[in-house]
Amino acid sequence: MTLIFLLFSIGILFIGIEVIIPGGILGAIGTFLMLAGCYVAFTNYGTVIGIMSVLVALALAALAFFIEFRILPKTRIGKRAFLTAEITGVSAPLGKEAEELIGQSAEALTLLSPSGYISVNGQRYEAFCQSGQAPVGSKLKIIGADNFRLIVTQEVSS
Repeated sequence: MTLIFLLFSIGILFIGIEVIIPGGILGAIGTFLMLAGCYVAFTNYGTVIGIMSVLVALALAALAFFIEFRILPKTRIGKRAFLTAEITGVSAPLGKEAEELIGQSAEALTLLSPSGYISVNGQRYEAFCQSGQAPVGSKLKIIGADNFRLIVTQEVSS
């Protein structure tokens, strides 16, 4: 009976440590130890004690999950460990702003090979150079836009 108690205790301890050190390994080892405790109960003490050990293992696992998800987040340590803030920002395509920029001149802030950053009216944008590479400082013309970047080509000087 001591071996069963030891396997269950170490198993619950590993499952509890899993909350602090996530990754799945310690939780899996803890589950395996608890299953081993159930196996020992079945083989050494028979069906009745084996079923009781399975019920105890399920109750301990349910208690561990209850503590982890209901009680721990309300504690001082839990408030530091669990994420509660929600990110409200979104990533959006350029939209109408891009339509207004088409046809304007731009300057390459970085090497466009073929992607990089450009400056248009003092604003910085990500761009794709359709004519291949464009060195820093080169004059560009905005010819279109796709999802999240402007499409540019090098201006031909006359």
